[in-house]
Amino acid sequence: MPSDAGKQRRGKAAAAQDGETPDTSKACARDEVKKGRDASGKSNQCSSLDVRTVVSLLSLSACFLLAWAVLQQNARFNEVEEKYKHLYEKAADLLALENKFSAASRKLEASEDHLKGALSFLSTLTELQQEVSSLSGIVTAMQEDQHASSHRLRSVNEQFLNVTEMWQGGLATVSEDLTTLRSESRSVHGRVTESVNEAEGRLRALAKRLEELEDSTKRNGRVLERTEEEDAKSVQNQLDWNTKQVTRLQEQLVLLSKRDAELEEKLVEVEPQAKECEKQLPAVEDAVRSILRLGADLSGAEKRLEELSLQVVGTEDSMLKALTEILQLRQTLDELQVDNSVIKVRNELGVVLDAMKELKHVRREELDSGREEPEDNEGKDDEALNIKQLNDDLKGLEAKGFPESTEGHSKSAGTEEIPLTELNELH
Repeated sequence: MPSDAGKQRRGKAAAAQDGETPDTSKACARDEVKKGRDASGKSNQCSSLDVRTVVSLLSLSACFLLAWAVLQQNARFNEVEEKYKHLYEKAADLLALENKFSAASRKLEASEDHLKGALSFLSTLTELQQEVSSLSGIVTAMQEDQHASSHRLRSVNEQFLNVTEMWQGGLATVSEDLTTLRSESRSVHGRVTESVNEAEGRLRALAKRLEELEDSTKRNGRVLERTEEEDAKSVQNQLDWNTKQVTRLQEQLVLLSKRDAELEEKLVEVEPQAKECEKQLPAVEDAVRSILRLGADLSGAEKRLEELSLQVVGTEDSMLKALTEILQLRQTLDELQVDNSVIKVRNELGVVLDAMKELKHVRREELDSGREEPEDNEGKDDEALNIKQLNDDLKGLEAKGFPESTEGHSKSAGTEEIPLTELNELH
């Protein structure tokens, strides 16, 4: 024990000083000096014991507070994991609905092939082709929505991993602080023989550090709660929007089935008229030639639509790459701790957001250029109508978009966090 060693050193020093006194001094004077030294040694021992007890109590209180904070963080992370499991179950339900819609689209394509056999009425054939093209556009829009929701779930998982990494870093800093506190307490035990003023100064410094640690843990807890609430709200709003779209598509499927039944009834009624039309073969041959021309024009329009869809997919891939770069920059921003580096990364994020806006503008210009093609014949009129309908669907998706998450601002070390609403708007 350091206290026993101090007592032995004090006893040796007292014995040495007693041995150094001259033999010519009187015996009564030596007794009085010994009594005074014993009294001063006892007072120093009492003061050193008080300082040790205070330091030990402070270290124990700090340990209890940190353990309580860690338990609360574990409970919160368990709740977040349960929420993400629920979201994955909903995503599986959406995939099942998508399979059902693909089966319905196959049935509609089969009915389209059956109706193409009847080339008697041009008006009914053009209407059916327009409805099938609109249905294919709706199915592609559903697939795009599914891809967007899967990408959103991936981004939420990445944010959850970032939060766990931050929590582990906080635990590491807390453990380091505990080790420093223990080393400082041991050094205080070794330096008990020093003056009382130095011991009081060190105790004040330790109290300030404990207050800073408590403040930092409170701030981190608030920031985590805000981010978790914002992510949960955004995902819930997106799921509500997806359910509304699914109900709307189901209603459209019911209407299309009714129209299919009506068209079949009309075909049954038209069969006697078709027999009469067989007598007029030259007129029928001319009609067949005009129909073949219209089919060629429609195939050209379908090729142009495929080219436009490929351009849209390319722009979406570039947007996804830009979003991954933004997430990587966000991770590097979390690792930085100096104010100047945080400001530089925010500027880089602003440049990336400007690039995203330019890509969106280029996408709109490409769609507008596809809309302004000249109209030469009836086949090109159908192509213009299909392109206009595709543009209207894309504008509807952009107008609805994903619901913006509420902005959560939190200040730490004099800097503000960058909100995620801009990324959601661009996406």
